[in-house]
Amino acid sequence: MNAYAVSPVYRVLLAMCCAVSLIACSKQESEQAGPRPVSTVVAAYDAGAHTWQVPAQIDARASTPLSFRVNGKIIRRTVGVGDRVLAGQVLAELDVQPLQLNLDSTQAQLDAARQGLAFATKQWQRDQKQARADLISQAQLEQSRNAYAQAQAQFTQAQKAQALAADRVAYARLTSAHEGIITAEQAETGQNVSAGQPVYTLAWGDEMDVLCDVPERQVGMLDVGQSATVELTAFPRKPYRATVREIAPAADPMSRSFRVKLRLLEATPHVRLGMTATVRFDTSDTLQASGDTRRITLPATALFHDDGNPAVWIVQENTLALRAVTIAAYGADTVTLSGGVEPGERVLAQGVHTVSAGQEVRVVQPSDAATPVERARRADPVATGAQQRAGAHP
Repeated sequence: MNAYAVSPVYRVLLAMCCAVSLIACSKQESEQAGPRPVSTVVAAYDAGAHTWQVPAQIDARASTPLSFRVNGKIIRRTVGVGDRVLAGQVLAELDVQPLQLNLDSTQAQLDAARQGLAFATKQWQRDQKQARADLISQAQLEQSRNAYAQAQAQFTQAQKAQALAADRVAYARLTSAHEGIITAEQAETGQNVSAGQPVYTLAWGDEMDVLCDVPERQVGMLDVGQSATVELTAFPRKPYRATVREIAPAADPMSRSFRVKLRLLEATPHVRLGMTATVRFDTSDTLQASGDTRRITLPATALFHDDGNPAVWIVQENTLALRAVTIAAYGADTVTLSGGVEPGERVLAQGVHTVSAGQEVRVVQPSDAATPVERARRADPVATGAQQRAGAHP
């Protein structure tokens, strides 16, 4: 047997000894590492936290879809989007030939019914005279009276049908009921449309609304009649005053936001329908009435959930303590608290899922996390820049 051969058992024991040595070394190194360095933020009350804004759009107070009252094919349109129209102005026309044929048919039926009524009236008058002279029977008189009543009913029916056909011919012309502006077109020339199908959308009236969608977490801060400031994208330095006119009673099923309509006060001719804007609300009075007047905003990475309840890690005497908080609002990368944290307290900003309660930590300042090159550049940026230009290494 070769003296240098190593048995399998010896190999296993050797591997176990190496593993134990590595674990002991790692434990010793971790003990020598000391408290864990962490990044924190100092809590402070938000400045202007009661003022918030949402995107909006200018819209007309009254907007009506315009449509024909009969079926037909559009042969002419006289206006387009953006045109101002007057009350009674013709906006579009249908092919009137089928309607005219129907009108001619009902006119012929009316003429026939008129002739039949005239004949039945004369017959009824003759039979009445003959009945008084006992020249005809009572049954014949009743038949004459019945024929007269039927002829009269047929004439009335023909009159109504002819009037309806005449109205249908008039309905082939789409007219505006109000003075306003065409804001949309839904049908083209040559298109077959049905009765009630929108062709145009007419915005009328002098008053304008500002439409915006308010998130669910903020809609409770608004009341009807509350004032706001509107700033148009086209004129960012000219604010307009507005008041809340209507708050939707139910949220949109898709966005879960509430549609809010504001009355735009003192609108100038520069304000046009469809313009985008920003609405700024100041809810200081509402928050003060509810006792919620002070808020603290932290990075979203500082939020931790303890059994589904929001919480944050507070650094107290270089140890971590978990504290429950109350969420007031969520931002894109921030979270706003209305309770649970006091100004001046240090809050763990990152790594909230890798720590535990009571763990010792060391607060890392921005300069501690910098590399030697970065610290040298901060200490003497002029000299460092000269060294780099000369090709020297710091």
